[in-house]
Amino acid sequence: MSSPTIPAPSTAPLPRKAAEALARLDQAFAPERTAQDYRRAAARVRSLSDLATFKRLSDLDARSMAEAQADMVAAHAILVAAGRLDLIGGA
Repeated sequence: MSSPTIPAPSTAPLPRKAAEALARLDQAFAPERTAQDYRRAAARVRSLSDLATFKRLSDLDARSMAEAQADMVAAHAILVAAGRLDLIGGA
């Protein structure tokens, strides 16, 4: 016996004012999300640098570290532009 097919729910577009409010909220929380991205990348760099200290860093780990460092640089630039270095302990 087959189960009945349940149609996917449909969503209506948001009213203009609601969409604008959502965009303002998204903009307001952008620096916090960027700071979280920075901290996540910094933690990855720290964990991989421990491997490098003991000469156990693989090529894949080295690429991952380089990508995490690039993520940190990008997040830092965004936070500088937003004037929110305080979110990552900067002045």
